[in-house]
Amino acid sequence: MLRYVAGRVLFFVPVWLGVATAVFLLVRLSGDPAVAVLGDKAPPAVLDEFRRREGLDRPLPEQYARFLAKTVGGPVHALRGGWHAMVGEEREAREEREKAWNSLGRSYRTLRPVARDLAEAFPATVELTILAMALAVAFGVTLGTLAAVHRNGPVDAASMFMALVGVSVPVFWLALLAMKALGEGAGLFPVGGRLSAGTVLDPVTGLHALDAILRFDLDALADAAGHLVLPSAVLATVPAAVITRMTRATLVETLGKDFVRTARAKGLPARSVVVRHALRGSLVPIVTVIGLHFGLLLGGAVLTETVFGWPGLGKYTVDSVLRRDFHAVQGALLLMATTFVVVNLAVDVLYAFLDPRIREGYEGDR
Repeated sequence: MLRYVAGRVLFFVPVWLGVATAVFLLVRLSGDPAVAVLGDKAPPAVLDEFRRREGLDRPLPEQYARFLAKTVGGPVHALRGGWHAMVGEEREAREEREKAWNSLGRSYRTLRPVARDLAEAFPATVELTILAMALAVAFGVTLGTLAAVHRNGPVDAASMFMALVGVSVPVFWLALLAMKALGEGAGLFPVGGRLSAGTVLDPVTGLHALDAILRFDLDALADAAGHLVLPSAVLATVPAAVITRMTRATLVETLGKDFVRTARAKGLPARSVVVRHALRGSLVPIVTVIGLHFGLLLGGAVLTETVFGWPGLGKYTVDSVLRRDFHAVQGALLLMATTFVVVNLAVDVLYAFLDPRIREGYEGDR
C-alpha cells in the first residue's frame, strides 16, 4: 500500500512540472504582457521599462527558471515563516510571509499580491463546490441506483430523462432562470455575493458557513446558507446528471456478475445485495467521475460564479482576463491546474482503499 501511494505521489511531481510549464507558455504565447497591461498605444519607453521591471526582457529559459523558483519558493517561504513564528522570531517571520505572498507577483487590477487575492477567492469556490458535489453525489447515486434496479421501467426512464435534461440545459441559462423564479421574483433566496450587506462575520477558515458554526453565529449561518442554495443547486446539475448515468451503467453491469447472484442465492435482502455488494463493487468508476468533476469545479465554476456574483476563483479569473492582468491570470491558472492534479492524485490513492486488486496489481507489476 505504501509503495502504491509513494508511486502516485512521485508521479505527481513531473505532472505538476508539466502543468506549470503549460501555464507559463500559455501566458507568454497569448501576447506581449506589457502591451496587454499598458495597451498598444503606450509609449515604447514605457513598454520597455515595464518589460525590464518584470523581467520580460530576459531570455525565455531564464524567465521560466525565475517563474519556477518563485512558484516553488512561495510554499517554502510560508513554511519558514511559520517556523520563525513558532520560535518567536517575529521579524524573520514577517519577512518570510511577505516573500510568500509576493511569490506570484502583484495584480495590476487590485494592486495586491496575487497570492493574497487567491487566498481570499479560493475558499469561496471550495465552499460552493463542496455543497454542489454533495448534492450531485446524493441525487446522482440515488437516481442511478434506482434506474439500475428498475431497469427499463418508468423509474429508469424518468431518471435518464432528468439526467439528459441536466446535461443539456446551459448552466448560465439555468442560473438566470433560478435567480428570476426563486430569487428576485419570489424572494425565497438571496441573489449575489456570499453574505448580505448587514451581516458581519469574522473569518476563520474563509468558508462562511463553517465560520458561522465555529463562531456560534446562527444568524450568519442562516444568511450564508441562504446565499449558497441557488448557486450550489445550479452548479450541481451537470455533475449529478453524469453521476446518475455512470452509476446506472456500472451498476447494471455489476448486478449481472456472479458474486451478486451468489449473494441473492444465499437469501440476502435485496437492499443489502444492491447497496453492500453491487454498489460497493461499482464504486471505482463512480468515484472517478466524482473526482473529475470535483477537480473541475474547484478549478473555478466560471459561469455560475459570474452570474451569481460569487467572489470565487472563477469570477476572479474572468475579471483578470478582461482587465489583462497577466500576473493574476497566471496565478489563477496555476492554482486551477494544481488543484485538479491534486484531486486526481487523491482519487488515485482512494482507488487502493476501494479496490484491493488495484494496489495488488500495482505491487505485482513492481
